[in-house]
Amino acid sequence: MVVFPNPKINLGLNIVSRRSDGYHNIETIFYPVTSILDVLEIVVAPKGSPTTLSVTGNAIDCPVEKNLVMRAYSLLNQIHSLPNVDIHLHKRIPDGAGLGGGSADAAFMLKALNELFQLGHTQSELSALASTLGADCAFFIYNRPMLGTGIGNDLTPVDVDLSDYEIRMEKPDVSISTKEAYSNVLPAYPEVPLNEIIKRPVEEWRDDLKNDFERSVFPLHPEIAKIKQRNYELGAVYSSMSGSGSAVFGIFKNN
Repeated sequence: MVVFPNPKINLGLNIVSRRSDGYHNIETIFYPVTSILDVLEIVVAPKGSPTTLSVTGNAIDCPVEKNLVMRAYSLLNQIHSLPNVDIHLHKRIPDGAGLGGGSADAAFMLKALNELFQLGHTQSELSALASTLGADCAFFIYNRPMLGTGIGNDLTPVDVDLSDYEIRMEKPDVSISTKEAYSNVLPAYPEVPLNEIIKRPVEEWRDDLKNDFERSVFPLHPEIAKIKQRNYELGAVYSSMSGSGSAVFGIFKNN
């Protein structure tokens, strides 16, 4: 079985409060994009062979057992005693970009195993399992526009359609750690709820649809801010850093 995990962008990202568990409550709109895809292949391993993972494409600095794809397999294997499999992951979605590439790989792995071995899990069940692997993994189970609240895993469908626009993404040669992104963030409830702003025409998003991480990341990495500014100079109707960075996307009206 071959599947093609896709990235996401964040349409607005408000960090609204700090939680007692050390995490932060956020609100954001996850939006799937398909301009770049990973490739994930899963085949049943020969009898007596162990489960293996090979990775090509973009380098991943991560031990095999900690790769989210392997963790997704292990999670379902604990429940179902799955057959051993050979997994090949070709990475094209950049890491450290705020595009959710690793989370997408994990979620697509769960969905693929569920289908390949006819495990019978519902989307809701897969979403709950995915949430144990990462805050935004659950989004990729549904893979449609969603309002994410809590730590990003409380999901509500939203009607956002950017099919009349071109979404361009660019990642500079820098990666942002979660610790760095949160370093100068001051949680606050937004004056206008995100789900109200998003109902406006895209051309009206620029002044009010914010990513709170930009305030801490841009001063440390001005090259990221320059990409956003360049998008507007090139005619984008909206541009923003995605997630905690460092990728920046621009939304351009199709001619």
